[in-house]
Amino acid sequence: MLKPLTKTRDETAAGHGEAPPSMKWALASLSLSMLLSSLGTSIANVGLPTLAQAFSASFQQVQWIVLAYLLAITTLIVSVGRLGDLTGRRRLLLAGIVLFTLASLLCGIAPTLGLLIAARAAQGLGAAIMMALTMAFVGETVPKARTGSAMGLLGTMSAIGTALGPSLGGVLIAGFGWRAIFLVTVPLGALTLLLASRTLPADRQRPKTDRAGFDKVGTLLLGTSLAAYALAVTVGRGHFDILNLALLLTTGLGGGLFVLAEMKVRSPLIRLAAFRNRVLSASLAMNALVSTVMMATLVVGPFYLSRALGLNEALVGIVMSIGPAISALSGVPAGRTVDRWGAAFAVIVGLVAMAAGLVALSVLPTMFGTAGYIAAIAVLTPGYQLFQAANNTAVMVDVQPDQRGVVSGLLNLSRNLGLITGASVMGAVFVLASATTDIATAPAAAVASGMRITFAVAALLIVGALAIARGSRALATRPALGTSRDGA
Repeated sequence: MLKPLTKTRDETAAGHGEAPPSMKWALASLSLSMLLSSLGTSIANVGLPTLAQAFSASFQQVQWIVLAYLLAITTLIVSVGRLGDLTGRRRLLLAGIVLFTLASLLCGIAPTLGLLIAARAAQGLGAAIMMALTMAFVGETVPKARTGSAMGLLGTMSAIGTALGPSLGGVLIAGFGWRAIFLVTVPLGALTLLLASRTLPADRQRPKTDRAGFDKVGTLLLGTSLAAYALAVTVGRGHFDILNLALLLTTGLGGGLFVLAEMKVRSPLIRLAAFRNRVLSASLAMNALVSTVMMATLVVGPFYLSRALGLNEALVGIVMSIGPAISALSGVPAGRTVDRWGAAFAVIVGLVAMAAGLVALSVLPTMFGTAGYIAAIAVLTPGYQLFQAANNTAVMVDVQPDQRGVVSGLLNLSRNLGLITGASVMGAVFVLASATTDIATAPAAAVASGMRITFAVAALLIVGALAIARGSRALATRPALGTSRDGA
């Protein structure tokens, strides 16, 4: 029987250099947590047409099955990370896995669309807990010298979940109906719970006098602001109207009130002084920019492959799956590269590779068709994985134990905000660059022109991320986050 992991990271690092079996099993449980949360994001998309038919609903209505999950993650991921810091990460992660598993079961047996959407929101809360605390646990289970490898492994599992979702969902719907796409995660959740409960380190007991209170007002204000922003850039399907403007104004107002509240509360949800740490601020900004760019490949790619290159749906699906497959294969090597080269250098190399891949995407497909598109993706994707592993390592490797959850939540939040922003902004750039009102019926030449301009803009965003990386000047040598120098 597996025994609970009791060694600290320093004690493990002081050993013989070989990863003990307990550490490997702990990493396995964290990897499954990351796999499940990313699988929950991607597996439902493929079922939307079937769900619309099953519930006699419109596309706008069933779209909330996906949106409820993403909104729950985006609005709550920082708060649950902080809650884990205060109450104990192990017990909260186990609760998150239980919630995700039970919500998956409820999704699978939901008799109405409304109940299904509510269950997806609950599933998203469980996924937010799993995402935030999985990265936070790396500091307690892995030697510092292997942090990059662990981050690379988690990146691989996230990519596998994203890539597996559409294909697995399609097979399950065809063979067993739409309920199977939610029920399949129930046994996986049970396995994850079993491994996590037996292998993750126990929460350290802290004197009650040292336990800070949870910032409820800050949580409410931040959640409201993030929800308003997420809705502002997703509702309307590309049309900006008075509702979008009102939501953006709500975002700004809520954000301002949140900052004021955090300056006054004794135990803030986010220590604003921590943003004076250039590593944290630079990493969050780069993470958002890179995620915005990567979303462009998912938004623009299918239209270009089908409209400009004339591929049928099956071939579009195959070509679009190449990126996630490469991402899954390159995650672990990227992590090992970070451990060998250092996070500072690996961030720069990853961004340079991404810039090269984006330039290639704007040029090679026009010259070589599908082969050029695949070649460009083969350059872009490993660069993305290298950046992610290095950026996460640069931030998390020296975070103080009582801040790991909230900092991990901030990293995940910046990524999610980049993704939803990219879907809106880069999609709008693509439409404008194509000089058409309906991209679905645009001529091939217009779509090709739109793609070239969109990925040229994306390359400029990565150049901006490179400037941030160089300007921070602190990726290699810096104080630990949460220390007195940071003012946190």
